[in-house]
Amino acid sequence: MLLKELLHAIPVKDYLGSLDVEVSSVCLDSRKAAAGSAFVAVRGQQTDGHLYIEKAVGLGASVILLEEYPSETKEGVTYILVDDSSFALGVFAANFYGNPSKDLKLVGVTGTNGKTTVATLLFNLFSQLGYHVGLLSTVQNQIGNRVIPATHTTPDPISLNALLRSMVDDGCDYCFMEVSSHAIVQQRIAGLRFAGGIFTNITHDHLDFHGTFANYIKAKKKFFDDLDRYAFALTNIDDKNGQVMLQNTFAHHKTYGLQQMADFKAKILESHFDGMLLQIDAQELWVKLVGHFNAYNLLAVYGAAILLEQETIKVLTALSEITGAEGRFETIRSSQGIVAIVDYAHTPDAVENVLETILDLRKPGQQILTVLGCGGDRDKTKRPEMAEVASRLSDKVILTSDNPRSEDPVQIIKDMEAGLVADKRKNVFSITDRREAIRAAVHLAQPGDVVLVAGKGHEKYQEVNGVRNHFDDKEELEKIFNEIN
Repeated sequence: MLLKELLHAIPVKDYLGSLDVEVSSVCLDSRKAAAGSAFVAVRGQQTDGHLYIEKAVGLGASVILLEEYPSETKEGVTYILVDDSSFALGVFAANFYGNPSKDLKLVGVTGTNGKTTVATLLFNLFSQLGYHVGLLSTVQNQIGNRVIPATHTTPDPISLNALLRSMVDDGCDYCFMEVSSHAIVQQRIAGLRFAGGIFTNITHDHLDFHGTFANYIKAKKKFFDDLDRYAFALTNIDDKNGQVMLQNTFAHHKTYGLQQMADFKAKILESHFDGMLLQIDAQELWVKLVGHFNAYNLLAVYGAAILLEQETIKVLTALSEITGAEGRFETIRSSQGIVAIVDYAHTPDAVENVLETILDLRKPGQQILTVLGCGGDRDKTKRPEMAEVASRLSDKVILTSDNPRSEDPVQIIKDMEAGLVADKRKNVFSITDRREAIRAAVHLAQPGDVVLVAGKGHEKYQEVNGVRNHFDDKEELEKIFNEIN
């Protein structure tokens, strides 16, 4: 494709060389440059792509998009000067792959908690309704029944548009994707056209990246600010920042909630460990998910489906049959009657939501034992808060490792312990080895007790000093349950 066509909708400040050159590929990593490729030099958190321009040219790149000309330019190479190469990359990648987001209905889901569940439920719902559907999520990417492993909540713009092109070519009608705050700030979704956006909630998270909670809110809001007038913006009106998301959007405003007046309303009539009875817009249905947070998730899915012009009865019928995302309030039972729950909860609010749900469901005399860790190289301020919530709402807590990454797991646990109040410390234990922590919780549990293993959910690894070792919370629980049978 000609370079001048690929520059459509990109504000070009200046250029050196010819615009009438063919571009064979586009890359963000200079090591992937080849003959005829376009290399986009992006300034990132870890490194600056401008430092690798010479390497990309040496491997055959004939086009360079950049924010600053190098001291020396090479003849036969075209240099495109832009203000924001991150934005330019998104639009360039979309153009290169033929703007696939315009050829299907793309719906983005953003918020602190619930993104994966809402996107997965939408994927399952529309598949159940007979559509060919794509999914882009933290757990996995999917094109129909074909599963593609996910490395990020939201992929880089090149991978993202390549996946969307594959979905279009495969005949997908819809794609449901998680939109992370990192991706919004880093312009990974630049150039995409969304049919709608969904806001779940916003709580304390990612302050290591955003710096302040105000910046975090601003990042989420930008997603809605950029929606066009043909899209819908569906927000959780019960969240105190739900209305903020709608302040400057051109999209059609719609709301959902369990408490306040909203366009889509729900009420929990009954709740059990294996599901709950909901009333959604005056219709009753039994669903296989549990908890207030899942009532919100299901309501968001219902609202989005109606806004995508699906029939109400068909939607409600399908919702009663589908299950949630892997590692989200996933229940395992031992033959002794111990109930174990694996959940991805890794923020104070998410931990509180899960534990409050368990408290609502447990019978008199049932204890709650929580295994909890915090990730390394991430927001440290939430560590004491998570430990405080767990100790307040559990009978016993075992603090342990999550993904320590490059940090000392013992220090991470000490950071968590700082949030414990004196009268709760006697019921909190620290075991650095996650496998042993889970084993200890199960052995401390009596028949009928509930063991919550929080933090990793669907993950099949534990990252220590840059190495990912196989580790699966659900697998560990099943092994231990088999041992005590």
